[in-house]
Amino acid sequence: MTSKGRGVSVPTYSPTVGARKSRASRDSKDGLRVDGRNPHQCRPAFMRTGAVNAAVGSAYAEFGSTKVIVSVFGPRESKKAMAYSDVGRLNCSVSFMTFSTQIRGQGSEDKEMSSMLHKALEGAIMLETFPKTTVDVFALVMESGGGDLPVIISCASLALADAGIKMLDLVTSTSLSCHGMDLVIDPTLEEERCQDGGFMISFMPSRNEVTQLAITGEWSTAKVAEAMELCIDACLKLGNVMRECLKAAATSVSE
Repeated sequence: MTSKGRGVSVPTYSPTVGARKSRASRDSKDGLRVDGRNPHQCRPAFMRTGAVNAAVGSAYAEFGSTKVIVSVFGPRESKKAMAYSDVGRLNCSVSFMTFSTQIRGQGSEDKEMSSMLHKALEGAIMLETFPKTTVDVFALVMESGGGDLPVIISCASLALADAGIKMLDLVTSTSLSCHGMDLVIDPTLEEERCQDGGFMISFMPSRNEVTQLAITGEWSTAKVAEAMELCIDACLKLGNVMRECLKAAATSVSE
């Protein structure tokens, strides 16, 4: 594993909506969470492209203790493509390293996450630009620290851009946990475990379009609206960071 692109470090960033105290953080001072963030502040992050030389495109993302690497291969001739097919296929696979989770031995592919990654990305990729072929996206979670799927989706989008796959826009993703009356954005694994409900969106910032929305638990209409506002604001900020990452990589190649 080597790096051919420049990385971009992301400081903690907060959506514009005012922060409230979270039940998951009441033991910390001044209403801050255990890791020092306020309830509406995302984790510090690092992203870079070109993490795997053998891949057509790749990216590495580190959000807090969550570490993900994504490799993209293709387009390659698809054995499943029919003669009349005028669009390409997207194949997504999400796997966990054996020691990536706190429960040892829980490695291998996660079918549900693989399906959700596919749904989040499919609407952004211009499949008609590579007919009768397949693009493979392989995501590997090296360490699971909470908010794994949003990190995977954002990292995969960056890897696809690094591979030169034509997309309508980058796809950013953010999740949020509900603790009673309080909303906690970009939750850690511990915060996810004690949540009353979960909320996740995948979003194309430039087009202002949601590619996927997943909600668990019971939510009021007002809470959904508040969660949507928080997550979209965070996705917009993350989109800017991802574009800067691609610019830094392009500058590195030209030098």
